[in-house]
Amino acid sequence: MLFVPKHDPSRLEANLRGAQAITAGLMLDVTQACVRFAAQSRAAQTRVNQLIEAGAWTDAALALLELELPQWKVRRLAQENGEWLCTLSKQPQLPLGLDEVSEVTHEVLPLAILIALLQARCAATVGATGSTAVPAVRPSAGHAVSCDNFA
Repeated sequence: MLFVPKHDPSRLEANLRGAQAITAGLMLDVTQACVRFAAQSRAAQTRVNQLIEAGAWTDAALALLELELPQWKVRRLAQENGEWLCTLSKQPQLPLGLDEVSEVTHEVLPLAILIALLQARCAATVGATGSTAVPAVRPSAGHAVSCDNFA
């Protein structure tokens, strides 16, 4: 039996990238694709929905990020040459080369945040399945020796 996701992440990301402005429909599509958001309390969901209804797109995108991927933080938001750069980070205290980041540019700030959220969510899903990041190491027979110098 095949599991067919209700919202294809790559299609949703393409829709967001192609959008010239954010709409309540796009925000609804993203919230429906967010698994953890659906598992949140009614109060948390209501807060995000009220922000969407008020047209507070950036606040809604940041609130959704906080609920969907609490371990990811906004590392950088910058506007240059008419485009917004959004960088999400798992460990913002680490140098960029050592950290797992999701970096996206878009002309509209909330769309940049939402696309970065989707990419980070995919990275978190791949990392959780064990298909990347940490190589498998087989235990070896023998003795373990400490090479630390305690002098």
